[in-house]
Amino acid sequence: MAHIPQVDPRAMTLEQQRAEEEELRLRGRMTNMKRTLLHSPMALRVYGEWFTLRDELLPAIGDRSIFIFAHAISRGNASPTGIAFMRRALIQMGFDPDALDLTPEEADLVRFGEALGRDPHSVGDELWAPLASRYSDKTLVDLVAFAGIMVATNVFMLVVDTPLDAELGAFLAR
Repeated sequence: MAHIPQVDPRAMTLEQQRAEEEELRLRGRMTNMKRTLLHSPMALRVYGEWFTLRDELLPAIGDRSIFIFAHAISRGNASPTGIAFMRRALIQMGFDPDALDLTPEEADLVRFGEALGRDPHSVGDELWAPLASRYSDKTLVDLVAFAGIMVATNVFMLVVDTPLDAELGAFLAR
């Protein structure tokens, strides 16, 4: 049982209604996490910056690598919802998340993401160096900020005990 219920659509404030309309306009759906975040439209906007940072990273690392990175972070966080969401994205892109043929760049992102997700104190020079040699300072800032929002998203869902969205059940890790 979730520690915080989702906002009841029949009892939303005008600010919550506007925030929901904007989220639907931008992304086309409201997940269980977003319906819970809707208690605070500001929190919903802040967590929505995940998408903004993803768009910033697209030219530098590409969509597949972004989702592989987010999947690794979610595995490091042991977040079933995060893992299922990223598995679904990879599958919808035509990839098998259980049999990815990683490029060297993606392998570096996986090692970095899993370590960051488990314990950010474990991200040492051996994990940082390959990324620093490959990406600009701006890309590195966007990458770490994106990772931070991914971790925050997973932590929110884990702490609040947000129920898994029905459509994600088929994408749970095996």
